[in-house]
Amino acid sequence: MTSEFAPQKFKPFTRQSIRQARQWQSLPPDLQEAVQVVSHVMPFRTNEYVMDQLIDWNNVPDDPIYRLVFPHRDMLPIDEYRTLRDLVMVKQDDAAIAAYVHQIRMRMNPHPAGQMTHNVPRVNDTPLRGLQHKYNETVLFFPSSGQTCHAYCTFCFRWPQFVGMDDMKFDAKETTELVSYLKNHKEVTDVLITGGDPMIMNTRSLAEFIEPLLGPELAHIQNIRIGTKSVAYWPQRFVTDRDADDLLRLFEKVVASGKNMAIMGHYNHAVELRQEIAQKAVKRIVGTGATLRMQGPLIRHINEDPHSWAELWRTGVRLGAIPYYMFVERDTGPREYFQLPLARAHEIFQQAYQMVSGLARTVRGPSMSAFPGKVAIDGVVTINGEKLFALQFLQARNPDWVRKPFFAKYDPEATWLDHLKPAFGKEKFFFEEGGTPDQVPHGAAVERKVIPIASRREACATHGNAA
Repeated sequence: MTSEFAPQKFKPFTRQSIRQARQWQSLPPDLQEAVQVVSHVMPFRTNEYVMDQLIDWNNVPDDPIYRLVFPHRDMLPIDEYRTLRDLVMVKQDDAAIAAYVHQIRMRMNPHPAGQMTHNVPRVNDTPLRGLQHKYNETVLFFPSSGQTCHAYCTFCFRWPQFVGMDDMKFDAKETTELVSYLKNHKEVTDVLITGGDPMIMNTRSLAEFIEPLLGPELAHIQNIRIGTKSVAYWPQRFVTDRDADDLLRLFEKVVASGKNMAIMGHYNHAVELRQEIAQKAVKRIVGTGATLRMQGPLIRHINEDPHSWAELWRTGVRLGAIPYYMFVERDTGPREYFQLPLARAHEIFQQAYQMVSGLARTVRGPSMSAFPGKVAIDGVVTINGEKLFALQFLQARNPDWVRKPFFAKYDPEATWLDHLKPAFGKEKFFFEEGGTPDQVPHGAAVERKVIPIASRREACATHGNAA
């Protein structure tokens, strides 16, 4: 364990305990009320490090990290907020609150991009709990003991994992089914361990999920990834936690086995990497031979400033991390509060990209993790007098679509793929053409051909989905 930093005990705060935080009394009553009301719908959890080191309390409520972790009344439509406030603050009717909260959550598109309907692999027509397999090369694994985080982001697209929606939860208690599935799928090269946040686990528990992937029967698995926000919200996990050194030894064991240990670090703002202990965490991770890749979504109210992105990427490169993705905020949760037009997203990305050297231009984006795949906005072009978005698939359910450029009519208000219309007078995008939709999960017998994003448009119109 490094002696440069004093060990700090992890202390979380939730709706039930936030009043214990010394900063709580400095919040005006309307902000306190918003936390108490909206946190019934969206998960709320922060910790002492985030509160003390990352939030500028002189800039609340406009501080980006405050907006990142604290619920706000504008995350709900006015009528919904008023109704829920009355139930929570006045009537205090638990049954009525639960029913109304469920109604709100279901209109928020709790599992976007076909996570439950199209991403879950099957064996003998039985779904494998805690696994997703959307792209040929990569399987996602959700360990049951990693189903929380050191703090929650208010935009998180996996919010159903944290709010008691058990029928929509991905979790696996052990790796037996994962290993069995991987043995039969030699096309898989990458396993992404995600959650929640796997780094919430102690090292011994994490090792129980990772070490079975190192055996010779899984030689085709080349990369073990861990998706984590701990690098920003609790960098002590890699520096001063009691088993921090054991964690680094685990990374070294993976590297020594001949596989790449890739830490997929979620960063949302430059302030998260300004802290000395956060920088130390990066150095310790890459010092094991593991790689650390930086990714995060572009979010209104939080990181619209291209200078913040450029600072984040430059700092990461200096420390040995690799800028990886700038995502577009997904079509789930309180998306209207966070979304930006795609045209604005591309403008911010381009401005930030221009500020950094080639070493930081490994970053890709802005990218939409949509139903058909990861779609990047390459630019805005004019062809034959028509203003268009130039797009491409960085990853896709159908591998033939990857790196295939296509065009959509320019729409300054569009915020997601299913808001766009094909260019050049076409009625459908190329990935929507070809007949009856037959996209099915891995392990099923039907060949996959067509991704009907039009069905999402219709669903949104029918169910009032917040897309």
